[in-house]
Amino acid sequence: MIWISLTGIVDNMAVIGKSNQYSGLQLVHTQALRSVVGIKSIFFNSDGTKLYALNLEGMHIDEFSQTTKKLLRRISFKPTKSPGLDYKSNRIIPSFEEKPVEACFTHAGKILWVSLHNAGGITPIILDSSILKRSTVKSRLNKITYINDLESGIKTTVQFPVIQTGKIPKVIAKTANDKYLLVSNWSSKTISILMINDSVPPYGTKIATIPTSATPRGIAVDDKNNNTYVGIMGGNTIIRINNKTWKVENNITVPQNPRHLTMDTLGHLFVSFNEVSEVACIETKTDKILFKAQTHAQPRTIALSGNQKFLFIACYAGNKVDIFKINNRSFQKLYSLNCAGKPVGIAIHENEKNLEAWVCNYAAGYIKIFTFEKT
Repeated sequence: MIWISLTGIVDNMAVIGKSNQYSGLQLVHTQALRSVVGIKSIFFNSDGTKLYALNLEGMHIDEFSQTTKKLLRRISFKPTKSPGLDYKSNRIIPSFEEKPVEACFTHAGKILWVSLHNAGGITPIILDSSILKRSTVKSRLNKITYINDLESGIKTTVQFPVIQTGKIPKVIAKTANDKYLLVSNWSSKTISILMINDSVPPYGTKIATIPTSATPRGIAVDDKNNNTYVGIMGGNTIIRINNKTWKVENNITVPQNPRHLTMDTLGHLFVSFNEVSEVACIETKTDKILFKAQTHAQPRTIALSGNQKFLFIACYAGNKVDIFKINNRSFQKLYSLNCAGKPVGIAIHENEKNLEAWVCNYAAGYIKIFTFEKT
């Protein structure tokens, strides 16, 4: 078994070579990467060189090269039997603990924090082999993980710890200084606050628990104003948390079923509303909706372009990717692109000339890449 030491990691979140001087997007290429049915979410690492696809049903995480589009490594969990939740019937069913849902990078992409659907917590996946080291530290909460390097053929067995947060953890978000993590716990109806420790297993400690009125999901951190916004997907509110006191300071009334949240640097909060098929822009100074637009059915993950002028939306039941230009007082729809197979997660990569929107399709088992020329 291998354990991990993370002493001395320095964060660097800059995206090298990205140009924000563009006002339009022209679709020039589409391709599909074959994967496995059950991909729930996707994320680029800090420098945009690798993409990580979390497969809920397959209980593994795939690492792709952004440039070659090839699968580099597969990180697989050893399954442990556990009760799970059937969302349609709301009944308990036989399942497994190690079902990855969402993730968040810290420390320049060296740690990938992953929520495990039925394990009641999150696990830090250490991606940099240079900081792995042997250890005798063991815990009953450890998750046995197999890292299969497809290029070298080397398969490594690793134990990663689990930090207990709440029942069915979903979204994980971080503060800009990599000091705190926030986790939305679906069935516990709580938000967990963790302080990160980057040198001693399990690399984080829960320091606060915030109860919510119904099931929470999306999280957006406003580091400039020391606030965090959480969408209460089981209701029609977004709560604002003070990041100094970890107390709820306000409840913002919004359309039903807010799912995913993201923010720009100007104090605008963008929200997808799964049930009513809408996206909205909220001004955080006033907590008022400035404008909104209709999308295809069940908008799930949303993502902003690097210049914060375009919003990308994975529409799950609509089998579309909707793309809007963000004007001062309105959304302007530019594209509704076919994306069969229940698109659910989306991640953006940019360079000087092009923008790539990578979209994972839960039911189809592939990742579709839409390449745009910046104009």
